[in-house]
Amino acid sequence: MEAEPRTDRPVVPPGPCSRWPAEQGETIRQIVERAGDKWAVLVIGTLENGPLRYTDLQRSIPGISQRMLTHTLRQLRRDGLVTRTAYPEVPPRVEYALTELGATLLVAVTALIDWAGTHHDEISRNRSHFDEQAARKS
Repeated sequence: MEAEPRTDRPVVPPGPCSRWPAEQGETIRQIVERAGDKWAVLVIGTLENGPLRYTDLQRSIPGISQRMLTHTLRQLRRDGLVTRTAYPEVPPRVEYALTELGATLLVAVTALIDWAGTHHDEISRNRSHFDEQAARKS
């Protein structure tokens, strides 16, 4: 019986990171971070039904600050997920919309938002239970 060849590298179990080449890993992690950011998820989900003005976006996303909305929109524009269209009117009008690429995220974003809405009670109970147990151990 032949011995298996020895490697100096540890065996890494398969997972999502094994799906891409190592040289693309950092960029892919950045994309996942952006697409999974809570404010980005909510902005993309809010733009599902078409373009919105900045103030309408802000009103539609409770808790987002003006600074965070501006930052999130800038990052989504940089990634090519959202467009910004300024209309030469008085007063000026600016609208944000999903690009074709941004629209491809809608299924995942909507599923995540729906999942959170469906399971928020259970997760709240789990958090309370965990916190109670942790407090007893302290």
